[in-house]
Amino acid sequence: MRRLAAALLLTSLLFAPAAGQQPLTAEAIARRVQDRDTGRDSRATMRMKLFDRQNRARERALTLTSLRGRGNSGVPPSAPDGDRLLIHFTHPGDIRGTGFLVWEHPERDDERFLYLPSLGRVRRIAGSEAQESFVGSDFTYEDIGGREFDEYSYALEDGKASWTPPSGGSARPAWRLQSRRRDAAARFPRVVSLILKDSYVVVSAEIYNRRDERQKVYTVRRLEQVEGIWTAMQAEMTNALEKSRTELTIEKMDYNVGLQESAFTRRELERGGR
Repeated sequence: MRRLAAALLLTSLLFAPAAGQQPLTAEAIARRVQDRDTGRDSRATMRMKLFDRQNRARERALTLTSLRGRGNSGVPPSAPDGDRLLIHFTHPGDIRGTGFLVWEHPERDDERFLYLPSLGRVRRIAGSEAQESFVGSDFTYEDIGGREFDEYSYALEDGKASWTPPSGGSARPAWRLQSRRRDAAARFPRVVSLILKDSYVVVSAEIYNRRDERQKVYTVRRLEQVEGIWTAMQAEMTNALEKSRTELTIEKMDYNVGLQESAFTRRELERGGR
């Protein structure tokens, strides 16, 4: 699904088909996850906590800003052709200033850039690196920056699944959807996601490696509405083979704050290191 970063952090308020309409196909469900309304832009203050196999923890602070591209609901024609995403790490000192920038392009490959203050330069993340670890976490660059929709095929595994919030509450109807990478040589060629029918939110995902082992599991721990938009306020990615996990927690989220494309340049990426 193209905008998995949004699936992890910036969920939407859309609705399933009315009674009597034809059931959605697997590809249509995946497309609605991609196209859901997450506001014109957003700014989040977050914490990332990394646990190793001995359960030792390291904590990081970061800001994440995003800008929707034109063609999305409520987005003006002056918006960029595709979505924009910028992450800056602010704590601790050994990662402070590190930044990650994504430019989505609907008609060609997305561009991903990593800024490392220790090197003092911007490095382009090649497509072959998209499934590598993002700054030592259990998330990949692709998990954070988004997947190319057309690089996957989709199949509906269960149209009558459900999801119960970890904190308790009533079960919510869901679809179980398989996304299979067309390139079978990819490090993680298959993902099975649980998607809420009332909001098109991905609330869990099982990620399989080339040996078809379930290596990683993404789980939403806390889902809330912020300014009318369903938002994954706490989520984690666990890695069964590495015996590690990474938690992401949103401390503050704002939508429609008035960001411009000029806030998502390579210069702004480097500015976070100064």
